[in-house]
Amino acid sequence: MQALAVVLAGLRVSDPPRVEAARAYARAGVPVFPCLPGGKRPATAHGFQDASTDVRQVDRWWTWLPEANIGLATGAGLDVLDIDVHATGAGYPTLQLLQRAGLVGGWLAAVRTPSGGLHLYYPTDPDQPRRSWSRGTHHVDFRGAGGYVVAPPSRVRQGDVEAGYTIIGLGHDPAPIDGDQIRDLLTPPRPTLASTRVGTPSDPSPVRSSRQLADWLARAQEGTRNASLFWAACRLAELGLAEPDIHELLAPSAQAIGLGASEITATIRSAHRAAALFPTDPPSPPASPRPAAVSR
Repeated sequence: MQALAVVLAGLRVSDPPRVEAARAYARAGVPVFPCLPGGKRPATAHGFQDASTDVRQVDRWWTWLPEANIGLATGAGLDVLDIDVHATGAGYPTLQLLQRAGLVGGWLAAVRTPSGGLHLYYPTDPDQPRRSWSRGTHHVDFRGAGGYVVAPPSRVRQGDVEAGYTIIGLGHDPAPIDGDQIRDLLTPPRPTLASTRVGTPSDPSPVRSSRQLADWLARAQEGTRNASLFWAACRLAELGLAEPDIHELLAPSAQAIGLGASEITATIRSAHRAAALFPTDPPSPPASPRPAAVSR
């Protein structure tokens, strides 16, 4: 990731030919592919699936199409949080809420897009790759495995106007972003029929609810454990429990399913903040651990 940071720092102060920038990305370990000049559409038959770190292949592509924009395949060393700006709305209010919830720190670079949107670059967690997803109502997308972004110094034509992708900031101490946690936060859980309910009219006791959620969390399967802890902690925060109380109630179950102490503390803290920012009516807990993957 240090190599990519050097590339991005250079692109912030220079505007090299596309082929030179594409080579630099490839040498830094980020798979690249050409997009049509002035646009975002891939220029190759299989799009981001053709992406390569082979500099010789990069040279062949840009010899064929010198003004091609640069596409970066995400999920292989690089994840991107995409804040959109459309005629129907913008994702900046959601970004502010995510910042206050402590969910978007650790970005490597901030890139202004031609539409006025924002791309936040993050290193991929090699042990826990995240798939791409989109939340149109919030105007926020996550570009992980199965996705791509157009990268600096590419330029896009919109009508008679041409605008570029511009690096506007470089981060410190980059760290992976939990795209699944953000997705779950922006997707209110649907109530499900279950034999065990949270806060039923006959027994609204937070104590009873906490025991039910702790038991449910203890059954979380690998790949859903962090998301399950986050979901359960949000539900308890919505019932009015303080962060230390939530930690005391859920930490034993979280430890039993293999989560580390620092991860448990950070996840509960994020959930407590998120519940205050995105209040919802407490739904029934899912009958089984919620899946970590979603279809694109």
